[in-house]
Amino acid sequence: MQQVRIVTDSTADIPADIRRELGIGMVPLKVLFGSESYRDAVDMSAEQFYDRLPSFGGLPTTSQPSPAEFMDVYGKLAEEGARSIVSIHLSAAFSGTYQSAQLAASMMDGGPDIAVVDSRSASYGIGLLAVEAAKAAREGKSKDEIVQLVGRLRAETRLYFLVDTLEYLQKGGRIGKAAALVGSLLNIKPILSINDEGIVYSVDKVRGSKKAVARVIELLQKELGDRPVHLMMAHTNARSGAEEVYASIRPHFDVRSVQYTNIGPVVGAHVGPGTVAVFANPA
Repeated sequence: MQQVRIVTDSTADIPADIRRELGIGMVPLKVLFGSESYRDAVDMSAEQFYDRLPSFGGLPTTSQPSPAEFMDVYGKLAEEGARSIVSIHLSAAFSGTYQSAQLAASMMDGGPDIAVVDSRSASYGIGLLAVEAAKAAREGKSKDEIVQLVGRLRAETRLYFLVDTLEYLQKGGRIGKAAALVGSLLNIKPILSINDEGIVYSVDKVRGSKKAVARVIELLQKELGDRPVHLMMAHTNARSGAEEVYASIRPHFDVRSVQYTNIGPVVGAHVGPGTVAVFANPA
C-alpha cells in the first residue's frame, strides 16, 4: 500500500485523468460570479468558466479553501492508508490557500505526517511538481525525498505566460486604463513569469504575437541551452493557439514530451482568454 500521498489544489490545472491515475488529492478553490459561488474543477470546469466570462462584465473573484476542507481530504487519504502526505499549493503570494493547508496540517492530531509546500508558482507550475511527486511516491520514495525533489524541480522549471489581451490585466488592477488602451492600439503582448518569491512580474512587452513567441524561445534557449526538455502547454480555452506556439518552439529544442492542459478560472480570470503558457523543465 502506498504510504506517501500527494495533495494539491485546483489551481494546479492537472488534467483530471492524470490526477485520478496518480491518486493525487485535490482541494478546490471557489470562483464567484457576483453572489454565485462555484467550486473550481468540481462545479465549474475551465470551459464553462471561459464561456461565461465575456458576458459577466466584471472580474470574477476567488476564495481559498478552508482548513476544514483540507482536513477532510487529509483524513480520507489517512483512511486509505497514507502514513505521510506532501501537500503542494498555489504561491502564498497569490492566495491564502497555502496558509489554510498549513493550519489544517497542524490540526491533524494523531494523523499522517504532513509536509505543506509553497510551490511559489501557479497553474501547471504547481501541477508539474504534484505529478512528479506522485510518481516518486509510487516508486516508494519517502516524504523527505519527495520534498527535496519538489524543491529541485521548482528551481529548474521555467514558465512564461503569453497574454493575448490587456483587458483582464487592467480589470485586475495590474495595469492602468491608459496603459491598456495604448497597449491595445499598439498590439502590445506582455510576457509574464513568476519569480523565486512566487510573485508575478512582467518579463517583457513586445508588439505582436509572433515576436512574443520568438522572445520566449530566446529566453528558454538562454536558460535551458541544448538540454532535452519536457514541455507543458497550458492555455485559457485556446488549444489551437497553444498548438501554434508549440509548433514554433519545437524546432529549437530536443523535446522529449509535450502535454496540453487548460488554465483554470483562478489564473484565467487575471490573464484572460487567448493566453498561452509554456512550462519547461530539463528531461
